[in-house]
Amino acid sequence: MFTTAWTASPQLPGEGFTPNWSREGFWRQSVRQVVRLTAGGGRVRVRLTNAYGTSPVRIAGATVARTAEGAAVVPGSLRRLTFQGAHGAAIPPRGDLLSDPAELVVAARESVTVTLHFPTTTGPATFHAQAFTNSHRGAGDLLTDADGSGFGATTQSWYFLSAVETDAGRTDGIALFGDSLTDGFGSTPGADRRWSDALAERTGRPVLNAGIGGNLLLNDSSWYGEKAVHRLARDVLAHPGVDTLVVLLGLNDIGFSETDEQPTYRPAPVVEAAELIAGHRELIHQARGSGLRVIGATLLPFGGSDHWGEHAAEVSHELNAWIRRAGGTGEYDAVADLHRALADPADPDRLRPSYDFGDHLHPNDAGYAVMAEAVAAVL
Repeated sequence: MFTTAWTASPQLPGEGFTPNWSREGFWRQSVRQVVRLTAGGGRVRVRLTNAYGTSPVRIAGATVARTAEGAAVVPGSLRRLTFQGAHGAAIPPRGDLLSDPAELVVAARESVTVTLHFPTTTGPATFHAQAFTNSHRGAGDLLTDADGSGFGATTQSWYFLSAVETDAGRTDGIALFGDSLTDGFGSTPGADRRWSDALAERTGRPVLNAGIGGNLLLNDSSWYGEKAVHRLARDVLAHPGVDTLVVLLGLNDIGFSETDEQPTYRPAPVVEAAELIAGHRELIHQARGSGLRVIGATLLPFGGSDHWGEHAAEVSHELNAWIRRAGGTGEYDAVADLHRALADPADPDRLRPSYDFGDHLHPNDAGYAVMAEAVAAVL
């Protein structure tokens, strides 16, 4: 039985926050990507996505290996991946491609390296913008390049890769569903210090990070992904081994609508608490329909940030009050009060300074560790 050990939610090709290769795609190139697993096993398979592609994407070959340093892999660990027995395959437009299992012993919280070779033009690449770890690109077929010397370019996004599964046989996975706070913005790049990483270490359970930076609960965005009430089925419910969903959403719906003077890349209609509560209830309904336990997380303090204002304060207070009540009435199975856990005692509408990344919106590594502790306490 396979369990999802790592995942990244797909996004429409675009600029993202950092230089990336999604718009140009790939041609006669290999892409090497490093991901950290939260469940071990003796066999591994990968899931590729072309969710936003309009034509098939040809894969000439793929490999998986245990990660060494940078683009290098552990000698002797490299395995060829096959797709229904063949080395080459095509990811269908608007679809996924699942590899056959490969024999590779991996441990929980160990990193693996997936390499893809694209012999023909891919067109714009479905990707995940904010990986906070390096991916590597090089010319030609570098599937078996063990020392990584052929990879001369790096970026911090993931391309076409949406999940890695192991034969762990686990059915106690935790999916974290949210925006940049879940994606890990503000954590140290390359250090695996998102709160999903901290929660996996704290609980020993598989943890799926289904965050997208900038994501909204109620509205689609060309920059920040499909609205959460639409993407839950694809980004969480379709993955094997999940039994608990943690919801941390609504902050961007509030913050992006605070003023009409927001930059054009992040417009959103003015939102009220009742609309956000209805969105939370829709997520609960979908997750319960798939048999998941659902935990609500209160919005973190964000006073002093560019999301803050009089309306934002009112709506966030109302939403957090409802989330707390929902834990008592049974709408949510439990509630993790992240607002109280990270609030500045001197001003509860602001992040505690020692947890603040610096923008008064995102936590730093220490803040993310506190978030993981708060959720672990209610699991």
